[in-house]
Amino acid sequence: RAEGDWEISPTSETALKRGLEWLARNQGPQGNWESNDLGLVGLGALAFLADGHVPGRGKYGQVVDRALNYVIRNAKPSGLLNIADPQRDMYNHGLAAFVLGQAHGMTPDRRISQVLEQALRLIANTQARDGGWDYRADRKPYGHDLSLVVMQAKALRSAVDSGLEVRNDVIQLAIQSVRGKYRASNGARNLDDPKLKDGPGQFTYDGHNGTTAMAAAGVVCMQEFGQYDDWRIPKNMDLISQAVKELKPSREGDGRVPFDAYTLYYVGQALYQVGGEYWKECYPLLRDHLVTSQIRKPNSVAEDGAWRDPRYVTGGRPTHLFGTSVACFLLAIPNRYLPILQEGRIESVQKRF
Repeated sequence: RAEGDWEISPTSETALKRGLEWLARNQGPQGNWESNDLGLVGLGALAFLADGHVPGRGKYGQVVDRALNYVIRNAKPSGLLNIADPQRDMYNHGLAAFVLGQAHGMTPDRRISQVLEQALRLIANTQARDGGWDYRADRKPYGHDLSLVVMQAKALRSAVDSGLEVRNDVIQLAIQSVRGKYRASNGARNLDDPKLKDGPGQFTYDGHNGTTAMAAAGVVCMQEFGQYDDWRIPKNMDLISQAVKELKPSREGDGRVPFDAYTLYYVGQALYQVGGEYWKECYPLLRDHLVTSQIRKPNSVAEDGAWRDPRYVTGGRPTHLFGTSVACFLLAIPNRYLPILQEGRIESVQKRF
């Protein structure tokens, strides 16, 4: 459970409650918040799971059920979890599969394990020979970028935590791909270059473009695959923590999440998984930013309690689903309800991978 008031405060608990109420109030009968991105719908369910709300039981049991059912019934015969633009195949697939993996042990619904097994086979069958993945669910000679690897990494680790079988060769290739996206500030990027460890450096999108999001994504991958002692982790964590400390103060009720929803999603997990001073120094800053920026419009069903990210648009309007789901997930992390958050270093994973 939470280690103290530096993790959970009365105001953060209230903000989380308001955020979940927004999600429940705006879900709709299909369970998809008017989105056909199965990954985003899964994130909506994840927000509730992270606060201990299980499918089919309690105050939000039906909300979680509707969201998971939408994902399950739209799984394709191939195992693909995407019904939107094919260019979002592996984004939606990896994210939705991760959420199903977290829900797997919380419900007796056998459909989840069936869909998950097919989803895992598709991840293995579409992996490129360099260990990465393409945007579309096709096997290509080379993977595209780190943003695709991290989505599949979380799905694979979630499946392991749920007791499902994951091929070790898939994991090893993915680890190689992630390490290949690290670039030293001195320009070194080849894995066999002795200068690679010299000075600062970070994980990048494609070997060239370094962002806070990709620094966090690389760290998350290493953690999920049990590579806890990889020397690249502290180099990236220094960059991430500095970026958090340099965030501009949030404006009261403007609804904007720190960074953007995508970056926040991975930054929060990287900080938590590595832990220590990184987590203790940076988490309160992100938490309080969210508390301040949450939209407060008591008379607005569509706005009150939400966060938004104007960079992600669905149906021509800012996507509140993405911003609110990620914000609630981050505020609920200290509860440690999700299987993937309940332990730090898992030696069995480290030995296996």
